[in-house]
Amino acid sequence: MSDNQLAVDVVRGEMQPWSDYSGKRGAVQGPVLRALLADVLPDGARTLILGPHGADLVEAVVGKASETTVLVRSVSDATELAEQFGDKLQVVAGALDGLAGADRPPFDVVVAADGLDRVLGYDSDDLNWSQRLDALAAVTAPGAVVVLGLENEFSLTNLLDRRPADERHADDEWRPLHDDPTRPVSAEQLKAELARIGFENAFAFAAFSVEEEPFALVTAEIAAAARPGQLPARLAVEALEAAAVAVPLLAPIAEGAESAARAGLLGATPSGWIAVTGAAGHGAYAKTPGHSAVLTADAAEAGWTVAVDAAPSEAEGLLRFDAATVPASVPGGVTAETLLFRLAAAEDVPGFRDLAARLGDWARSQTGSQTLLRWDDVVVDGDSFAFGVSGWQTVAEENQKDLLAAAWARFQDRLIGAHRRHPWPPWMIGDDLVSAWLAMSGIEAPKPVPATAADTPSASVAQVARGKELAAALAGVLGIPSDASQTPDVRTALAEAEQAKKESFELAGQIFGLERTLGFRDKALKTRETRIREMRTQVQKANAEHTRLRNSKAYSAVKLIRKAAMIRNPRKFAGKVKRKVNRQIRNKLG
Repeated sequence: MSDNQLAVDVVRGEMQPWSDYSGKRGAVQGPVLRALLADVLPDGARTLILGPHGADLVEAVVGKASETTVLVRSVSDATELAEQFGDKLQVVAGALDGLAGADRPPFDVVVAADGLDRVLGYDSDDLNWSQRLDALAAVTAPGAVVVLGLENEFSLTNLLDRRPADERHADDEWRPLHDDPTRPVSAEQLKAELARIGFENAFAFAAFSVEEEPFALVTAEIAAAARPGQLPARLAVEALEAAAVAVPLLAPIAEGAESAARAGLLGATPSGWIAVTGAAGHGAYAKTPGHSAVLTADAAEAGWTVAVDAAPSEAEGLLRFDAATVPASVPGGVTAETLLFRLAAAEDVPGFRDLAARLGDWARSQTGSQTLLRWDDVVVDGDSFAFGVSGWQTVAEENQKDLLAAAWARFQDRLIGAHRRHPWPPWMIGDDLVSAWLAMSGIEAPKPVPATAADTPSASVAQVARGKELAAALAGVLGIPSDASQTPDVRTALAEAEQAKKESFELAGQIFGLERTLGFRDKALKTRETRIREMRTQVQKANAEHTRLRNSKAYSAVKLIRKAAMIRNPRKFAGKVKRKVNRQIRNKLG
């Protein structure tokens, strides 16, 4: 037996062969959760890590604690952790009830961000969720700091997941806790269960996760009060859109999140909750899309105080991320995109034009700024506007026309891609519509280009080309997949199929009309060809008659008479003929 194997303690409930790290779910991890632990964990405490946690979280806990113990039910997982961390970590293989039955002093800190779903083994009693929480309390000291995760079966990702339940949970969840009636189903119930075992004044974060990595943590109270377009709702929607890439959906998840926020239910529909007792953190944590930086936000009187701790990144194509450009305070209003969507849905073109003009004036006033304009991160601030929490900058200095074109190109992608209602006709969709919005923003429309061929591009193509490149670069760094690589949700697929069916029917009608026209033209060509053949035969006959006439004696006589009729002086002509005849006679006689 190796030294690493000797470093693993075993309690009742160990499992082998088994792995919670390499299974379908994997281990909870990520910079957002690491930032939360850095804020709430005390220094120098005796700490227990319960369940599978990523190496980054284990490293963060070890750096804060005086003594760290990790409990995993898999022997192979325990051995790998012992090999990776060595003497810095005491590794125990077994179940939670086995650890509770062992003679060990209680822990001052318990980190169970993965929850209580994967803490029992083959030999464990069939404990429900509340009984597992009681076992957790048995190994925890009074007044300890506890970080406890809980999966939400009512989450938007779960409700809109088009896979059946057996495929969502897979065979690695062999105890179906989602059918347990004692399991909390809300943040309030989770805090009530913690209060039952002696942990009062706990607070809960709504966790919006991508697989096992939280992308946004927002306190349940802030999430319940958030409305569409406000900062907490935007952070949640961005996290859910990132999760939608990995989950096959029935309907667009952003639409569901906005509806939940409008009804005040955003805090009831996250991927899960993370409760914290005995400590306090920020109001919100979020992973910056396209970058590993973590944004923290706290409610303030006029909006939000914001901080992003990250060094400027290297250029990624046309863009680079610079946390220093993120403002320290952000207004609490909604985004310009939210207002634009509302005006477009109401078909209020004058109101849309007025708002676009105000946005254009504000954008032109931001002289010297290289922040890439995006209306989903420009916040309404009274009668003006302000930049949001996006730190993406352009590498080169771009003019205001191209920055505005990038903002409108991104807005069009989000408007048309989400199949939102709007008043513009289908033939304007594309560069012409972006150019029209640019004109509303105060950018002079280009002069029309005379069409020299059927495929001559319009003048708007060149006007918005650079802006489209910037918008595409932003979509690339944010991890937004292209239409070709992304599997659409069922509703979008059905809508696109219906649209394709309509277009196919219209094209079939056009083809029928063209075929009918071609049939008529074919008949007309056949009639014309017959007439041409008849005329050709008539011409040939006329030419033959004409040739026969020219070779006849009558024609020669007529020709001679015609020439004779043209003689003006017959006497003079007769004298010339007489002299010519006499000359010829003399030549013959001579």
